[in-house]
Amino acid sequence: MRTIAIMAAAIGLAACEAGTPAPEAPVESAEAVTAADIEALLADSAAGWNEGDMKRFLALYSDAPETSFAGSGGLLRGTAAMEQRYREAYDWSDPDPSERGILTFETLDFRPLGEDHALFIARYILTYPDDREPATGLTSLVFAREAEGWRLIADHSS
Repeated sequence: MRTIAIMAAAIGLAACEAGTPAPEAPVESAEAVTAADIEALLADSAAGWNEGDMKRFLALYSDAPETSFAGSGGLLRGTAAMEQRYREAYDWSDPDPSERGILTFETLDFRPLGEDHALFIARYILTYPDDREPATGLTSLVFAREAEGWRLIADHSS
């Protein structure tokens, strides 16, 4: 009886292995594609900042009224409030970023939060052409996949 059970198990295992498809070539993970997409959005937003183009800078934010920005000044909702904050805090009168600083991001962490959301943590860096110390801090960004693509729905920068 024991011999029959062992033979049945061996035949079953062989049948399973025969039906197993050959491994496919590695496919780029969804995580890597998403991180690259979000990094590209941030690079384009930074380019808008550096060119003095507020519309381009804010284009990565969702138009949803509950889109939020949290910083040292408190919590803001909606891109109109964010635009007002950035216009009051930085000089947008000239495309030259001398006073605004040149914005770059350094990726620190990326985590998918399901298929349609992601957490992106970065260091923002504002460098100046004169001898001023760079302004830098951390930013935690929550992105959601919307009809237009990935959009920023929650920004906490300090």
